[in-house]
Amino acid sequence: MPIIKRTTSEDPDFKKLTQGLDEELCRIYNTKQADYEEYNRITDLHTVIVAYRDALPVGCGCFKKFSENTIELKRMFIAPDFRGLGLGSSIVRELESWGGELEYKYAVLETGKKQPEAIAMYQRLGYLITENFGQYKSQQHSVCMKKEL
Repeated sequence: MPIIKRTTSEDPDFKKLTQGLDEELCRIYNTKQADYEEYNRITDLHTVIVAYRDALPVGCGCFKKFSENTIELKRMFIAPDFRGLGLGSSIVRELESWGGELEYKYAVLETGKKQPEAIAMYQRLGYLITENFGQYKSQQHSVCMKKEL
């Protein structure tokens, strides 16, 4: 059973996990971290989740305000050795619950076309593919999704 901790973007475990995420995204999309740094910069954020298994930080995610009634899920990552255990779904559910506690009504997110496992997980959790939004409008590899909380 994972331990899910609510924390901030200053959490060293969150920083370590997002470094792993950045490295993986660069490998998948054959890019450099600097290519997407402006989209992925997370600072001074108080809505971060870190998941632990046997005291090891193995997954993370966070959200930020997207609009008055909508949050955007960001920086979702599960360490490769811990995938397929339901940790990603647990993190998303906790982020959704936290967003609901703060009276948000919707969640949006962006993932990539080369991440079919992520897309499938979000769809299982009730997210629907929507038109690309914001900075992702011109990103051909992006898949944007939305869900009512």
